[in-house]
Amino acid sequence: MTTPRTSLRKFAAPAAGVLAAAGLVVGLTAAGSPDVTRGRVERSLTPAFTRLYVDQQQVLGHAVPAASVAARSACDRGGPQVADVGAGADWICLVDFTDQTGAHQQGKFELQVHANACYTAAGPAKLLGGFTITGTRGREVTNPLSAFDVCFDPDA
Repeated sequence: MTTPRTSLRKFAAPAAGVLAAAGLVVGLTAAGSPDVTRGRVERSLTPAFTRLYVDQQQVLGHAVPAASVAARSACDRGGPQVADVGAGADWICLVDFTDQTGAHQQGKFELQVHANACYTAAGPAKLLGGFTITGTRGREVTNPLSAFDVCFDPDA
């Protein structure tokens, strides 16, 4: 027959193990440096945006050298009260670049950054076009800048 005391012991041992493991994970995470930082996100977004912008312009029939885009990224996570580290859907990045006509542009990207050092970025449709764009052959194709996924080196 199982007494309340026996049932409590059966429950307490596994629960203590789970809590100890959770504490170990939290302790290890707190002790190490975060993999997702503002600098890593910015250093990843700038070249990714440049490559995709050049690809988009090629689809539209414009030959744009990557160097002429001169993109720069500035990112922030969750506003001034939140540290610019860690995973979350609250990253905002401003990307400054030179468009195919030579004009300075700035686009606001919303990033959902994951703990595995990957993120999904969604750009401004008004500036970069919607989900699809019309290519040089008159066909609708996926806009590479509408939304894109990128992974970065968490040690860089």
